[in-house]
Amino acid sequence: MTAVEPIPCVVRCADAVVPTDHGAFTAIAYRSATGIEHLAMVFGDPTVGTALTRVHSECLTGDVLGSRRCDCGPQLSAALERIADAGAGVLLYLRGHEGRGIGLAAKIAAYRLQDRLGLDTVDANLRLGLPVDARDYADAAAILRDLRIDRIDLLSNNPAKAAGLTAAGITVAGTTPLEIAPNDHNTRYLATKRDRLGHNLTHAHLVTHH
Repeated sequence: MTAVEPIPCVVRCADAVVPTDHGAFTAIAYRSATGIEHLAMVFGDPTVGTALTRVHSECLTGDVLGSRRCDCGPQLSAALERIADAGAGVLLYLRGHEGRGIGLAAKIAAYRLQDRLGLDTVDANLRLGLPVDARDYADAAAILRDLRIDRIDLLSNNPAKAAGLTAAGITVAGTTPLEIAPNDHNTRYLATKRDRLGHNLTHAHLVTHH
C-alpha cells in the first residue's frame, strides 16, 4: 500500500519586497491548513547562525489602531527595528492569535468586563468561559522550517512562547527581551502578564497584581 504523504501545516503562497521604516524586508505569505494566512518578514539571510526571531501574535487594536491598552504595536515596530539593526532575522506575524487566541470580538468583550467589573485580562477571559491563552505555535514552527531556520534567538518576554516553539521542534538557543515602557493605560495589563502569566518584565513601577 502506498504511504500517504502528510498534509503540510503551511503552504508558501507569495513573496515580495516590502520597504518599511526600518529597511526593506522580504514579505512571504503563508496559508495554514485551516485557511489562516500568516506573514514572514525576512531581513538579510537569517539561515546563517542563530536567527534573531520575533513571533508576533496578531493584535488589530494595538498593531493597526495604536491602542494603548497593550504593548503590541510598539513591540511590533521595535522588533522590526532590532532585526534590521542586527543585519538579519525574521518576524513572523501570526494571524488567528488575536486576544491570545480568543478572537477580536471576545477580546473586546473582555475589555468591557475589565472596565465594568475591574477584572484583569486573565479573569476577564475566564469569566467569558474562554481559555487564558489559546495560541498554538505549530504554524510558526512550520514557517521557520520552510525558511530553513531551526535555531533561533527569540525576541520575547514570554517563556510560554519559547516553550511552545520548543515543543514544536524549534531550538530556542536564547531569548532577548523586548520590553516596552508602560503608559498610563497598560500598567495593570503588563503587571498581570508579569505576575499571572510569567512574562519577564522588569519595570519597577508596574502595579502589583492583587
